Amino acid sequence: MEADISEMRNELQSRDGLWRRIQLEYQKLYAELLKIKEYKDTQEMQIMHQSSHVHLTEQLENKNTELLLFAESREHQEEVLNKIRNHVYQEEQSHCSEQERMKTEISDLTEELHQKEITIATIVEKASLLERQLKTELETKHKLLTKQQLLEFRYQVIKSENAHLKERM
Repeated sequence: MEADISEMRNELQSRDGLWRRIQLEYQKLYAELLKIKEYKDTQEMQIMHQSSHVHLTEQLENKNTELLLFAESREHQEEVLNKIRNHVYQEEQSHCSEQERMKTEISDLTEELHQKEITIATIVEKASLLERQLKTELETKHKLLTKQQLLEFRYQVIKSENAHLKERM
């Protein structure tokens, strides 16, 4: 999009330069037309009876026709330039709104990621606590199991001694 906008800006600038040259040419032609009109008026008075009057009038009409064509071309160039300006403006607006949407989306995703990181940290902390509790519980059960085995062993020893004593008695 930025490349298109840049290309459109370059095209606008080149058309704007062309437009200015056209305006200068128009001004020159208009000045020339005024000079020609003055010249024509002067010549008409001087050569009213000469046959060249028709020829000068034709030249003037040709210049007027050229000037009118030039003016029409100028109007067309203005329309094209305005269309391009409008298009560039719309593209810039679209680009700006798209950037704002993306910034909002990135902000939302960043917030969501932050929340997930907090949740993960909490889970890791709880898992660590549970792991410590489980180790403590396993150690306690292991001690109890060892104690129970020792007691069973003593019980068997005492039972064996009892049986031995009963035999002796």
